[in-house]
Amino acid sequence: MRPPAAPEPGPEVQAPPRPWLYPLAAAAALIPCFWQARIQAGDLASHLYNAWLAQLIQQGKAPGLAIVPQSTNVLFDLLLSALFHAFGAAVAERAAVSLAVLVLVSGSFAFCRAAGGRPWPVFPVLLALAYGWVFHMGFFNFYLALGLSFWGLALAWKLQPRGLAAAPLFALAYVAHGLPVVWAAGVLGYVWVARRWPEHPWWRLGVALAAIVVLRVALVSNVETRWKAGQFQSCWGADQLWVYATNVAAAEVALGALWAVQLVLLARRGGARRVFGGELFQVCALTSAGILLIPDWINLPWYQHPLVFLSQRMSLPLAVCVCALISCGPIRRWYLWAGAAVAVLFFSTLYLDERLLNGFEDAESALLATLPPGLHVTNGVEIPDEHLNALAHMVDRECIGRCYSYMNYEPATAQFRIRVVGPQHLVAPRDEDTWRAQGGIYTVQEKDLPLYQIEVQPNGSLYLRSLPAGQLNGYTFWDGMR
Repeated sequence: MRPPAAPEPGPEVQAPPRPWLYPLAAAAALIPCFWQARIQAGDLASHLYNAWLAQLIQQGKAPGLAIVPQSTNVLFDLLLSALFHAFGAAVAERAAVSLAVLVLVSGSFAFCRAAGGRPWPVFPVLLALAYGWVFHMGFFNFYLALGLSFWGLALAWKLQPRGLAAAPLFALAYVAHGLPVVWAAGVLGYVWVARRWPEHPWWRLGVALAAIVVLRVALVSNVETRWKAGQFQSCWGADQLWVYATNVAAAEVALGALWAVQLVLLARRGGARRVFGGELFQVCALTSAGILLIPDWINLPWYQHPLVFLSQRMSLPLAVCVCALISCGPIRRWYLWAGAAVAVLFFSTLYLDERLLNGFEDAESALLATLPPGLHVTNGVEIPDEHLNALAHMVDRECIGRCYSYMNYEPATAQFRIRVVGPQHLVAPRDEDTWRAQGGIYTVQEKDLPLYQIEVQPNGSLYLRSLPAGQLNGYTFWDGMR
């Protein structure tokens, strides 16, 4: 007898949604930009502080600092500065970040659709990824460039003449940051080769992998680089959902398991050779290989500060590509609910963590209000075993209009539009000084004085310590997120 057919695992997600869902989805995407008193996103506070410094420079109140012409790593700062000048710091912060989020979410959504998928079932995961590690590190030039690059990929994916309309988007993305544009160009190049020689999927994959190895050898041979064991964790993309130490990577593990199950089902229904030999899976595989092989830390000679966290940055485009791949196959209703559950787990823990960080910043703000205006201030507090730098730049935002964040790192790196060009008293002049101060191993100089450092007492309350010349600045630990 013939065995009975196995029951279907559930109805597929069908039908394109009604148009009114698009503005509703956009509104939902912006909720985390407004649910707390401030947006907690690492370097964002530094970007905002430097928008204020730019105003001081333009007013002639910051001798020794200058705004220099720059072709990349600048678009978000230009946007933020324009909004700051027009509406003030609070509005500028929320407006600029909201725009960046909409660009990334909509670009990811458009890319999934252009690649042949149905993006609505993966929308909850795309939304969680948009608020993941890259967002909370505050890498908004990279973040904005990636969103624009996904829009460019969506327009150019079919490799038709109308895809030339993507060129202005890639040019604008480059003004934000070059790395996503280089990656997108590589993706389009590989897709062109895949469609020209579709009968040799494994040969072309092998050649592309060899090219990545050659790039690694060239980088290691010509500039100072560092490879880190943590790159293994970034080569699957789900690590974007591990933001703070208190998240204990729960959402990351849940998302990875969900992706693994869906990929197995996709291979069973569509055929493993067809799925794994397809261009979209191989784009994911090559991006993952690049994350694993290319050094995470590259010291380019024209900068004073290395390019860092490259693998963790690139895990975000990898994660979006995995979502696009999954969206191309039959998606059962259970996946939609499982993806929504992952997003709820992620955002609920994120909300609680950000509430604690905003409480810390409230205390920091109250402390700085006791100082006379115009003094040098730096941060001397870290979170034990933190997964990202949540406190290092927080003081920058609170210093706007009242003090100078002396160890603000941007002007000394030569990577941003504000540079140290002569003797000045507003920021530490060398990149080495800023990273030593963050590590608590900076020896205070007479020229730095008076310099106050925010520290935490054993009972958890903050205080200001006046740092004397000739001593290491040191640092204290805050365990308020445990």
